[in-house]
Amino acid sequence: MISLEKIYQAKEVLKDVVRKTIVVKAPGITDECTLYLKPECLQNTGSFKLRGSGFKIANLSDEEKKRGVIACSAGNHAQGVALAAQKAGIKAVVCLPDSAPISKIEATKSYGAEIVLVPGVYDDAYNKALQLRDSEGYTFVHPFDDDDVIAGQGTIALEILEELSDIDAIIVPIGGGGLIAGIAYAVKKLRPSIKVYGVQALGAPSMYNSIKDGKIEHLSSVSTIADGIAVKTPGEKTFEIINEYVDEIALVTEDEIAAAILALIEKQKMVAEGAGAVAVAAAMFNKFPTKGKKVVAVVSGGNIDVSILSRVIERGLQKSGRKTSLLIELVDKPGQLQDVSKIIAECGGNVTSVHHERSGDTASINGCYLRISVETRNYEHVQEIENALRNSGFTIKK
Repeated sequence: MISLEKIYQAKEVLKDVVRKTIVVKAPGITDECTLYLKPECLQNTGSFKLRGSGFKIANLSDEEKKRGVIACSAGNHAQGVALAAQKAGIKAVVCLPDSAPISKIEATKSYGAEIVLVPGVYDDAYNKALQLRDSEGYTFVHPFDDDDVIAGQGTIALEILEELSDIDAIIVPIGGGGLIAGIAYAVKKLRPSIKVYGVQALGAPSMYNSIKDGKIEHLSSVSTIADGIAVKTPGEKTFEIINEYVDEIALVTEDEIAAAILALIEKQKMVAEGAGAVAVAAAMFNKFPTKGKKVVAVVSGGNIDVSILSRVIERGLQKSGRKTSLLIELVDKPGQLQDVSKIIAECGGNVTSVHHERSGDTASINGCYLRISVETRNYEHVQEIENALRNSGFTIKK
């Protein structure tokens, strides 16, 4: 079973395996609380997962090490198991959903693991891994529902408390629940006054629903850019620990996650994947009662697929009011575009694209639509530009 002694043991075992990530203050992300970040995105393999898998593999018997290990993962646990197995000199087989980002697949291969791609999502990869475990004799390294794995993740709490003795709350991402289970258990045993809050994506609320309804529930599908926490069914061990030790769980939207990723890049020069940014999103959008408090958000991973990063940034710009699209109804005559551009420029906006289209559904038979993309400062700036256009007689369509 999980115990404080086991978490301290994990800390000692992992001291030469993991990097001790230093807590950093994060001004400018939210004005509601004093926010600090625990940047596990800077961990070896780019994620906290190395902690749990590293401690699990260290505790295997010689016979188990000889047979090798198998795991399943959306990506980060795969890399943690692969590197931990490489350091231990044992074979690792990893089952990944075929939807996993290419960058995570290639990174796992680079640590020497054998990859098995499985059609579907995490749960499908999980079932395949169990089949191979039974047929080949591998030891299964569970990504979250294992005492050693939970203890390894709990070392994050020990590091946070060593650096900051006066914090009020820790916000933690939740997928299957191993990370927050380890952190919450350690925190509540050492400093029970500290609140531990969990965050899930709105499109994958398995633990949120389970805790709310008092029993483990299975989602028929999940959909979120936070692929690292897109888990259909939470763990049994993690459910029990979270139910006892976590104070509250909240959900964040895709737009809020994208805004958090953008804020981390701009304000902290820190790259986080979707799952890694949900705790920051919760702080940014006031999901918990942390106003005026000293809060640590765990940035659990930084392995974002660069092919979707530009789309995430675009969503983040729109969510934070940094970019807007205006559809303006005009009379199709010379000088209209010049007038619109002048008003936007006088308000300090920057036009980045213009699309002119004639349409039969305008109020005037000579009407047309002008679709303009504009770089702006914030929502108030967007409203200022829209008001200036309306005051000049232009019609903005919603």
